[in-house]
Amino acid sequence: MSSLALNKSDWRLREFLELTKPRVVAMIVFTAMIGMFLAAPGLPDPLRFLVASLGIALATAGAAACNCLAERRIDAVMARTRARPLPRGGVSPRETAWFAATLAGLGLGLLYWWVNPLTAWLTAFTFFGYAVVYTRWLKPATPQNIVIGGASGAMPPVLGWAAMTGGVGHEALLLFLIIYAWTPPHFWALALYRREEYARAGLPMLPVTHGEHYTLLSILLYTGILTAVSLLPLAVGMSGWIYLAAVLVLDAYYLQLAWRLFRGYSDALARRAFAWSIRYLGLLFAALLLDHFLSLPI
Repeated sequence: MSSLALNKSDWRLREFLELTKPRVVAMIVFTAMIGMFLAAPGLPDPLRFLVASLGIALATAGAAACNCLAERRIDAVMARTRARPLPRGGVSPRETAWFAATLAGLGLGLLYWWVNPLTAWLTAFTFFGYAVVYTRWLKPATPQNIVIGGASGAMPPVLGWAAMTGGVGHEALLLFLIIYAWTPPHFWALALYRREEYARAGLPMLPVTHGEHYTLLSILLYTGILTAVSLLPLAVGMSGWIYLAAVLVLDAYYLQLAWRLFRGYSDALARRAFAWSIRYLGLLFAALLLDHFLSLPI
């Protein structure tokens, strides 16, 4: 095979990989893994852990590709997304549909036959909630799209918990609440400095429909809600001193950033808030994991 053919094949693989939004999938699988670790008093069963992680990753990647397919026309008019494979013609809609269906089918099959049916069904509902309810119905219809649709994005720890236990405990629901409360300020910071692009695309994001001040106030209020929710694992004895120390620092900085954004908006500060929100979630869940294995109860 010629080097030209190899280069073309490698390029095509990169195009399909980009459809899966690897960084988003990595964060989702990470939070699902934390749910798996927290569900067991010790280490989870290695084989079940690996199969569940792979199944969730494949189903999530399929949902991401489905999202790219549904939003290809919107992506084409936004600077942030116009370089994605579908808008630039790197892959066809038909190829994307088959790719998404294959990934989702493999992931759900693994979860159903090798983990447990509950995890498979919960993952299927999550897929439908994100790829259909949020992407096709909520996002173009209401500025509260991310508040309502955020339930799908908050499901990964619940999926991980169900994979290890075959059920959904109140601890898993607390992890769900943390991500659910985190989602609006995370996305609204992005929507603020991209509001002109969302307006051109015809999407009713909060800064487009309600303006800058209302969105900034909403970010501040939801960050306060997130702070309260992030303390719930302490209230139910799910975590100890390590998590307490971490969450106080993380919440204090996030609140301070949200307050600064509210008092004096700039695109640079909104970008900083968006970037910090991603680090916040990763560090918070890492603290939960560290605390689970090392901390003494409060």
